[in-house]
Amino acid sequence: MRKVQNFNAGWVFSEGFDDAATNTLRDGESVRLPHTAVELPFNYFDEKRYQRAFTYQKVFASEPDFAGKRVTLVFDAAMADSVVFLNGTEIAAHKDGYTPFEVEIGPHLKDGDNLLTVKIDGSENPDIPPFGNVIDYLTFAGIYRDVWLKITTPVAIDNVKIETPDALADAKSVTADVFLTDETTGRLSATLSDAEGSVIATTEASVSGRQARLELSGLKGLRLWDIDDPALYTLTVTLETEAGTDDFANRFGFRTASFASDGFRLNGRLLKLRGLNRHQSWPHLGYAMGRRGQEKDADILKFELACNIARTSHYPQSKYFLDRCDEIGLLVFEEIPGWQHIGGDAWKRESVENVRRMITRDWNHPSIIIWGVRINESADDHDFYAETNRVARELDATRQTGGVRCIENSEMLEDVYTMNDFVLGDEEQPGRNHARICTRDQRQVTGLSKTVPYMITEYNGHMYPTKRFDQESRQAEHVTRHLQMLNAVAGDPTIAGSTGWCMFDYNTHSDFGSGDRICYHGVMDMYREPKFAAYAYASQGEPENGVVLQPVTFWARGERNIGGVLPLIILTNCDYIELTVGDSAPKRVEPARSTYPHLPHPPVILDSHNVSAEEFGDWGRQWFDGTLTGYIDGKPARTMKLAGNPVPTTLEIAPDATELRAAEKDCVRVILRALDQCGNIMPFFDEPVALSLDGPGRIVGPEITSFRGGTAGLYIEAGDETGTLTLSVRCAAFADDTIAFTIS
Repeated sequence: MRKVQNFNAGWVFSEGFDDAATNTLRDGESVRLPHTAVELPFNYFDEKRYQRAFTYQKVFASEPDFAGKRVTLVFDAAMADSVVFLNGTEIAAHKDGYTPFEVEIGPHLKDGDNLLTVKIDGSENPDIPPFGNVIDYLTFAGIYRDVWLKITTPVAIDNVKIETPDALADAKSVTADVFLTDETTGRLSATLSDAEGSVIATTEASVSGRQARLELSGLKGLRLWDIDDPALYTLTVTLETEAGTDDFANRFGFRTASFASDGFRLNGRLLKLRGLNRHQSWPHLGYAMGRRGQEKDADILKFELACNIARTSHYPQSKYFLDRCDEIGLLVFEEIPGWQHIGGDAWKRESVENVRRMITRDWNHPSIIIWGVRINESADDHDFYAETNRVARELDATRQTGGVRCIENSEMLEDVYTMNDFVLGDEEQPGRNHARICTRDQRQVTGLSKTVPYMITEYNGHMYPTKRFDQESRQAEHVTRHLQMLNAVAGDPTIAGSTGWCMFDYNTHSDFGSGDRICYHGVMDMYREPKFAAYAYASQGEPENGVVLQPVTFWARGERNIGGVLPLIILTNCDYIELTVGDSAPKRVEPARSTYPHLPHPPVILDSHNVSAEEFGDWGRQWFDGTLTGYIDGKPARTMKLAGNPVPTTLEIAPDATELRAAEKDCVRVILRALDQCGNIMPFFDEPVALSLDGPGRIVGPEITSFRGGTAGLYIEAGDETGTLTLSVRCAAFADDTIAFTIS
């Protein structure tokens, strides 16, 4: 039977590389993977610090159970241009920084200790996608995903492609194409089981060669994979040969997904796609976040932002993120690495291989509904994109292809015309002579005489960058633009859906962003703390999954021009709200259904049409507390109080979890919030805060930081030992506080 062991511990990291390193262990830092070569500051840094070579080395012993086996190392990803040496011999090279690669080490092992050396080069090599021109994100450097030691029989199962050709039938079937590492003769068997491990069906067949197909049919009583019921099944394939037994298990789901000119259908049911784009980066750690952070992002998108789809902009992302999307029912648009630039012939060949690597890694994920096979926002290139589409369709005929562009009249070689539509806000540019519109007419975009499958893959973003601590009026406009786009897409049956730009702010090159190496394009900040615009999405979720009641205001008389808080947007999924100002009688206000007729849950908007100046008082008069109450089915569902004279009252320490795993580089987010007497974030609280940690772990980032707009973020990383971690937080406005974490 195969053994797959985590190979993340015991690495030695050093800066630079020289040929002598392939035979000699260099002095360096002891590290555990995943690892980023350079932990950058939160902002204001030189990204060239990581654009150079680094060396990772590990000494490991050849084990007795390696004898007669196929022994490989699987790198889930390393950024980038990796070269692998064992005992001084180069045994593999892999240019791409986003897809996995497997290295056979058995023939190069010697008795006793072996020296493994991996050269990583963070330089932006123009022969490797996405490099060759400027790109609006950072790629960082390092072995930033897991590495695995895999021990199998000499001929083993390399991959399994699972398809469900009649998923909607009462009696379902499964086909499994099994790919082997070499020619062999033997017996293949497959066992289908449910999430509880109960066996549903089995089958077997003989194999002669490198590939075979297994089939299961007449499967009744099985559930479909859907966004509200993501039923997963496991197919375990076993290969038996004279050399022994190998098995390979894959999860999958029964579902259909299709784009047409009248929208997107999941399991035959029309579903409007509503989501956001996601980068795979974090403050300080760059790409090197482990399982917990990857899964948390999926949970935030699904449960906090009420999205039903995420786009993996602009590259294949962690298997942990995709696995979690499978588990919770979050759809995925996955695409190859790239940003606007198309390189030369070698670059294009590498990009075509990226299509192949992406699809063969991820073809069993039911969450993935479309393959992005075009470089994001690039120009047309007929031969190149004809080939990427051909390869995708050859590998996986069950999913359609898309090609994200931002130009009109682009050649449509893909199955779905996917467009970054930034027309909202375009009216502000010099020389434009048109009123605000949210979306371009589809036929104007495509240049075609008929409607085609069509999806908007980006909007807003750079058209209106907004910080979480920006002034209230700018944040209100930020919210309005997201609401207008969501409403426009929801009301157009020819648009399958949209993914806004983007989930959270991210570090970028000096050519982009706000001058501090951050693009403030997200509906959340880099620590995933929501801006007001995040609630534009959250409020579209059904109240049984969480009641949303979020006024877009700091509730202050003089924050806005001229004073007051009107017009006041209240993002909610309640039926209506009641507002009380001071001692006045509650005032009922209905959602703005005439302004946002297509949203499942329009916001409530208070303005001169439904609130008089007397109710709020004129400039120069006393400012009062406020109370908002949201009602569902005539009953109070949520109440929020707003302080007219906010003062620092509570220091909230909010970790995502307090139970951590040892020897895994388990990393948990902690958010600090400065709250007023009503429990609301104080939006202009920017005081310094001192952090310290006692126990087997570390704080990722500085130990002295500051609140930004009333919150601060940090990550706690567990060490290799079990025990207790104690985080101490000191800020002059509050009493000192601590929180404990258990590492087991």
